[in-house]
Amino acid sequence: ILVSFSLLSLTTGAVMYLQGYPNGGLLLTLGLILTASGMGLWFRDVITEGTYEGHHTKQVQKGLIIGLVLFIISEVFAFFSVFWAFFHSSLSPAIEIGGVWPPLGITPLDPFSIPLLNTFLLLSSGAFVTLGHHALIAGDRKGAIFGTLITIILAIVFTVLQYIEYNEAGFTIADSVFGTVFFASTGLHGLHVIVGTIFITVGFIRILNYHLTDTHHIGHESGILYW
Repeated sequence: ILVSFSLLSLTTGAVMYLQGYPNGGLLLTLGLILTASGMGLWFRDVITEGTYEGHHTKQVQKGLIIGLVLFIISEVFAFFSVFWAFFHSSLSPAIEIGGVWPPLGITPLDPFSIPLLNTFLLLSSGAFVTLGHHALIAGDRKGAIFGTLITIILAIVFTVLQYIEYNEAGFTIADSVFGTVFFASTGLHGLHVIVGTIFITVGFIRILNYHLTDTHHIGHESGILYW
């Protein structure tokens, strides 16, 4: 109930803030704080139930995985909608944008600079998080710590580079459909990376605190699936 009302405040505040209504930013900030607090308390209880109280039976773990899979499917469709908008506009540019792509006056970013580097970083992070996962299953504590730590570092570097990329962009989200699609897609992906980084960082802390074993690491495995 707390999280549902917090999300209502978050989305309502976001709309009010973007539309210039008074106190929209305040409601947005309050909704964000309440949502983060509710999730933190909720996940704390889940960790306590699974680690210290032994309530995470095979059936409970199966339910958690199903919930995560449904969440990932919802993200897949969110990304699908953004890519649909991109291909709809780029493959057959409308006359309203001059019939060309990118639209006149828009200078796109060089795909062989930061975007290519960030792609390499993400692919590398996927390899390292898999390494850490297999090490955890094999009972190799040092390997699990190493693989997970490198993944977190690469994720942070990716986020910093995306921030630099945004600052270097010669257009904004309000500049034609190109700017809207660019910032909507990369912003959604950047948010996914930030959430995934938090997810894996929590798993890393739990590895350091001996919470996870080779057969009982559903929370960390969920973070890896999300990544």
